Amino acid sequence: MPWVVMSTTLDPRSHREKRLFSIKAIAISYTSLVVDVELRHLATMAAIVEEGTFGRAGARLGYTQSTISQQIAALEKSVGGPVFERPGGPRPVRITPLGAVVLEHGRDLLAKAEALADAVERFKAGDGRIDIGTFQSVSNVILPSVVRRLRDEHPGCEIRLSEVPEDPQMGDLDLLFYDRQVDGDVEHVRLLDDPYLLVTRPGDFPDGPVPLKRLDDRPMVGCHPTCDQAWMERALIDAGARPRIVFRSPGNETILSMVRAGLGWAVLPRLALHGSDARSDDRLSVHELRPTPTRGIYLHWPATSSQSPLALQAIKIATEIAAEVSADLTERPRPRTADHS
Repeated sequence: MPWVVMSTTLDPRSHREKRLFSIKAIAISYTSLVVDVELRHLATMAAIVEEGTFGRAGARLGYTQSTISQQIAALEKSVGGPVFERPGGPRPVRITPLGAVVLEHGRDLLAKAEALADAVERFKAGDGRIDIGTFQSVSNVILPSVVRRLRDEHPGCEIRLSEVPEDPQMGDLDLLFYDRQVDGDVEHVRLLDDPYLLVTRPGDFPDGPVPLKRLDDRPMVGCHPTCDQAWMERALIDAGARPRIVFRSPGNETILSMVRAGLGWAVLPRLALHGSDARSDDRLSVHELRPTPTRGIYLHWPATSSQSPLALQAIKIATEIAAEVSADLTERPRPRTADHS
C-alpha cells in the first residue's frame, strides 16, 4: 500500500533527536483541554512518519519496537485518540487526521525545543551575546584586544558596544567600563590607575615635571565638563590652579590638534595619550604633573544576576589586557619634553 512521508523540520540524525528528550514536557493548549505531551513522543511520531514503520523508527532512534509502541500509546492517551492506523506486518503505517494535527503542531514544538537546546549549548560554551558600555579611552586602547580575543575564542558570539553617558547605570548592560565607581547594586574591579599628563607644544616648559600651580590662569583646551573632566578640573582648583578654558571638545584627537595649533595646553589621561600615540609626535611635548591627578579605570557588572560564561571570560580577558597595558605604559620612558641642551 503506498504511503506518504510528511516532511518535518526534525534532523534525521538520532543524536539531535535525543537531545530534545532532556526537556521533560511542554504544556499544549488543545481546544479547552490542556494535555502534557512529552517531546520524545513527538520526536518518535515524526520518525515513524519518515521511516514508515515502527521497527525502522526504533532502529533509527535506538529503541526496541515495543518501546516505540509504548511511546505512541502514551501519546495517543494524552491527545485522546489514535495518531496512526496500524495495518500490521511490514506494511507502512498511516497517519490519522488527528495524528496530522498533532504532528503539525508538534513539529513547531520540536523546532522550538531544538532552538532552545542550541541556545543553551551556545550559552554554556561561551557564545551568545554580550552588551558592553564603554568610553573613549577604553574603546581605543583596551577593548580592541578584548574583542579580538573573545571573537578568537568564541567565533559565534555577538558583542555590542555602546558609549556610556555621564553618570551611567548598568541597566541591561552585561559589563560597564567607567573612570569611577558606578552607583547601584554592582560589582567591580579596578583595572588600572591612569595618571593625568600635561600636553604642550615643545619649548613651553623646561624638562621635568610641571607643578600644577603653573597652570593657573593659563589657556587650556579641555573636554566637555562631563565624566573625568569635571573631576580633573576640581583637582586643579584644589591644587591652586584655575586655568582659562579657551576651547572644549569631546574628542581627544581634536584637543591635541588644538594644542598643536597653539590654542592652549591640555591635561589628558595617560591612557588617552597612549591611544593617540602623542608621545611620538614632534609637535607635542608631554610632561608629568606634580602632584599627579590620577583616575581609576573600573569594570562593572551586575551583582544580582548570574554572569554568562561569555561575560566571565570578558572580565578575565579585560583584566589581563589592562595589566599588559599598565605594564607597557610603566616601562616606557618618561614623557618626552623639549631638548634645551
